[in-house]
Amino acid sequence: MDFAAFAERADELEAEGSDLGTVALVADLLADAGDELPVVARFLRGEVFAGWDSRKLSVGPALCYEAIARAAGRNVSVSDVEARLADTGEIGAVAANYEFGGQTGLSAFAGGSDGDGGAGGDLTVRGVADSLAAVAAATGEGSEATRRDTLFGLFNRASPAEAKYLARLLLGEMRIGVGGGTVRDATAAAFLGAETTTPVDERGEKDDEKREDDAGTEADDDERGDDGDGDGERGPEDESADGDESEGERERETGDDTAELVAAVERALQVTNDYGRVAELAREEGVAGLRSVSLEVGRPVRAMLAQAGTVADALDGWDAAAVETKYDGARVQLHYDGESASVFSRNMEDVTDALPELVEHAERELSAPAIVDGEAVAVGDDGRPLPFQEVLRRFRRKHDVDRMREEVAVELRAFDCLHAAGEDLLDTPLTERHDRLRDVLDTGVSDLLVSDDPDEIAAFETDALEAGHEGVMLKRPDSTYSPGRRGRNWLKRKPDVETLDLVVTGAEWGEGRRATYLGTFLLSARVEGRGDPEYETIGKVATGITDEELAELTDLLEPHVVRESGTEVAIRPAVVFEVGYEEIQRSPTYSSGYALRFPRFLGVREDKAPGDADTLERVDRLADAG
Repeated sequence: MDFAAFAERADELEAEGSDLGTVALVADLLADAGDELPVVARFLRGEVFAGWDSRKLSVGPALCYEAIARAAGRNVSVSDVEARLADTGEIGAVAANYEFGGQTGLSAFAGGSDGDGGAGGDLTVRGVADSLAAVAAATGEGSEATRRDTLFGLFNRASPAEAKYLARLLLGEMRIGVGGGTVRDATAAAFLGAETTTPVDERGEKDDEKREDDAGTEADDDERGDDGDGDGERGPEDESADGDESEGERERETGDDTAELVAAVERALQVTNDYGRVAELAREEGVAGLRSVSLEVGRPVRAMLAQAGTVADALDGWDAAAVETKYDGARVQLHYDGESASVFSRNMEDVTDALPELVEHAERELSAPAIVDGEAVAVGDDGRPLPFQEVLRRFRRKHDVDRMREEVAVELRAFDCLHAAGEDLLDTPLTERHDRLRDVLDTGVSDLLVSDDPDEIAAFETDALEAGHEGVMLKRPDSTYSPGRRGRNWLKRKPDVETLDLVVTGAEWGEGRRATYLGTFLLSARVEGRGDPEYETIGKVATGITDEELAELTDLLEPHVVRESGTEVAIRPAVVFEVGYEEIQRSPTYSSGYALRFPRFLGVREDKAPGDADTLERVDRLADAG
């Protein structure tokens, strides 16, 4: 498929005002994609690689702007691109306003296949994907120049329409109103004969105007420590909707046949984390192929999540509750292939090298292939848990791992088993999965209490708190494991004062001795349910941060700066802060309509992507509860 044809269809999607129409357009595009189907399915969501794939483009705004400026001609500078961005607010529109193709020489064709360059029309979807894969593969000395030349070559050969979506794709912001639920339902419609329906999890939420606030776009949940609780609400990875209620709603609104077909696609997506592969499976092998797909050791799946709840909620809804300790750690998924182990974060990033203790634990105790879900918990010399931020010191470490291992010891606290000895356990009841976990691991397994007695549960929680942990998790004993789902089957009960995980969308340079550091940070919450992620500002934080932390935060955020005006900078949504506060109050100062009273910086959520930050919906509930 020509990339120009993809861009034309993307324009149609961007202009489409209804959710139902969007699903129909996506279904048509998938049906017409031919050999490029897997790539098209990913590109629609702004993804170059499958969700589980650890490859990264490593293309920030600065490199993207530089490639656009260079391809636009000698009279165009990065400053010109940034100035246009300040006026339009969106990089795709900026790229579409330039006429590319005037550059010549070997580097002008660095983007891929032969062509005369310039006028557009010779780029293909597959060629763009291959070029971006080469960008991701560039490492070591000269890699920056390789990435720059490859991107320049792509833009130099792009028409304005192609450049619009190429720029958006580079920064992962397609802005065409297509979420995961849309691609899922469109796949079922295109290849399985399902009715074209509005996705339950995106119904009525397509935003025709694609709003973007002053500080950038994007911001869900208070899943402190990725501990398996998933506090708060559904994030973009949870587009398959919440548990039994949404499945029932889908069946009522679409009929049993369509519901069953969509469920087959959804299940395959949960297991593979690859929209491209699932679309191809649906086309080539139908429902049987989708149902035959299984977990693969070494390929991470999204973590099952929880929502806030109480003991009363659990016991009112279930005959009994399975109670576990809630750890103040970082969610990890441990994979053992029979010889070696790998460790993945909740965001499915490979953190094996940073956590050798967990690798050694798995290789010492596991004797057959397994996939284990759990927490990485930092512990002191006395064996008591250390604060969550100590775990993050290990997660972000790429060098001096041995030294950091001596400073911060990390241990595994496993609480679920997804695969054991060649058998997938996703559909196995929770209590049976825990029994299998006990079979494969002798140490590091979280205790599980099944009880219908509130007093017994309260005593378990007291013991957990006295041991230095956060509280308890409440789970339905017969619940299956649904990757990426946040439903009623797992509940988090935590007595702590609430915190929020918010996305940094702006900052201000400091004053005096802090003048070289970003010192005040603009925070935003994500608006859930719109086809493209958007963020609303909710306040600024400048307290609770040491000079050393300011230096680290400045280094972390500078690559994501999209524009500057005086001492203020706008920042592309990329970094999540955990923020404590005294109160949420209504305020016209920020676009959310709220402001945080006495906010304080608690740490960087290295283990969370912007789409995992808290939603404005959750802020609404917290404000009402206060």
